[in-house]
Amino acid sequence: MLLLLDLLRCLLIFGVVTLGLAWPVVARLTLAPAEKVVASAALSLLGVFLFFWAVYVFVLPTTALWALPALAVLGLLLQRSAIAETWRDADARALLIAQALVTGWCVGWMATISSYSGGGWAGDWFEHWERARFFLERWPLDRKFLITYPLTARPPLANLVTGAFLRLMRVDYAHYQLVTTLLSSLVFLPAALLARRWCRHGATIGICAVLFMVNPLFVQNATFAWTKLPAAFFVLVALYFFLGAHDGQGRAGFSRPLVRGEGGLQSALLCAVCLAAALIAHYSAGPYAVALAIAWLALGWARRNDPSWRRATALAAPAGALVLATWFGWSLAHFGAHDTFLSNSSATSRDVHQGNQLVKIALNLRDTLVPHFLRSFDTSLIAQRSAWGGWRDWAFQCYQINLPLAFGSVAWLALLRELLRASRTATMGARAFWIWFATATVALGVATHGARDHWGLAHICLQALVLLGLAFLAARWAELSRAWRLTLVAGAVVDFALGIALQFGVQSYALDRWLAAGRPPDDTLRSYNEPAFMNLAGKIHNQLAFFSDVFAPPPALVLALLAAILMLALVRARTDSPCPSPSSPS
Repeated sequence: MLLLLDLLRCLLIFGVVTLGLAWPVVARLTLAPAEKVVASAALSLLGVFLFFWAVYVFVLPTTALWALPALAVLGLLLQRSAIAETWRDADARALLIAQALVTGWCVGWMATISSYSGGGWAGDWFEHWERARFFLERWPLDRKFLITYPLTARPPLANLVTGAFLRLMRVDYAHYQLVTTLLSSLVFLPAALLARRWCRHGATIGICAVLFMVNPLFVQNATFAWTKLPAAFFVLVALYFFLGAHDGQGRAGFSRPLVRGEGGLQSALLCAVCLAAALIAHYSAGPYAVALAIAWLALGWARRNDPSWRRATALAAPAGALVLATWFGWSLAHFGAHDTFLSNSSATSRDVHQGNQLVKIALNLRDTLVPHFLRSFDTSLIAQRSAWGGWRDWAFQCYQINLPLAFGSVAWLALLRELLRASRTATMGARAFWIWFATATVALGVATHGARDHWGLAHICLQALVLLGLAFLAARWAELSRAWRLTLVAGAVVDFALGIALQFGVQSYALDRWLAAGRPPDDTLRSYNEPAFMNLAGKIHNQLAFFSDVFAPPPALVLALLAAILMLALVRARTDSPCPSPSSPS
């Protein structure tokens, strides 16, 4: 009972701070209620980062972090009428309920993990746990993480936000897992808002939730303790408000790329601030920042003499720069330009300076688009004695590494079909923007990884693009034929079985308990590939208790709760009234 109460307390703290800290500011913006929910979450997380960053830089006691929930509660009380108005809005209510289901789904699967495994993923979960503690415990600036990476190798926003919540909850690895999963699950909010924008009806939010819940890339990343999905969250928020700044909150398409009125200015500022936040959450946001910055100038250049566009640009650029300066300015002062900008693993890998870089980029791009089972190369990374571990890693490398299959085994085909259909009715500006956005993010997302990778690189920078595709597919659901829907459902069943059920069956060692009960424990652990064994060895060596160890929920209860969440999500998606004919992707 005490553990359950602790879990509820943690969820309450996270929910109140995430939605309430920035609410007094957001409530005054000229945004729709659902947009206010997403903007409040983004600005609240940015506020948590800025507050903890000030605590760290000015050497204040970490007990000052208790001001965060106090300010959030005060803000919610002062704006309680706006909260009631938001809850009465159908879109906002559907968004919050769907987010609760998605978060519960992710926490449920995370609660089954005994040790991380999957493909070559190893060590990152411990590195970011160290980084959160670095700021909480004020470790020396020359600390090397995983005995290799300096502080400047990774940006700090997600680590500071996680550390702040840990101080308000409990500083142990089990709560660290909980906080990272809660943070990562929030990427659904802007994705669902984009789906609603394209469908212009709240009904699509329920469908978007189901598509996220059965997508292996999303579930696997949301339950692995690192910082890529928090960055994708800010990227998608920035993209949503980028579109709003150019077309008046999504009402007019790209036929009039203008920023007029207070709403357009607010959207421009939110876009810039969130894009900067994405960059200091994870450097994988870089390709999106470049693509959107160039698109902003290209779309607005014809209106450069328009005072509203010039004013928005003049205010948004410094706002984003100020957010970036919190980290980069401090880092430059303490570490210099070389360590600040060239200590990331993409620049320090031994393979970066070997061979022709353009050839490596071209080959990496090919390997990101062509599944590994259609190519011949060294697959010793996933070699192992465990039959179910081998199948898990085979599927894991499909859903995480390959861009088309990251959408789903069938979803990528349906998405391609719907994009082609939508392009026929899109305006020329919208069509040009989306071709540029997709092409630039894929090309830059692959090119920024300097080393040669024969498996593919979809998991490095392209997660936000994959989730964006799922949102668009949700918006087009009402336009799909019955045959296509049934085919997508069949594909989702396969994806769930191979990418989620099998994945967590291995990470929980449940399959070993059921199918190889008589095997000695040491033989079981060594039957998996080397990265899986490294993760378990790291857990044991550092004496870490995972969420599944501390809370120890009965497996049957967890599976029952997961089944109930999925059924509720399916019911909500099915009972939603069909949305109007979706607009083109503008």
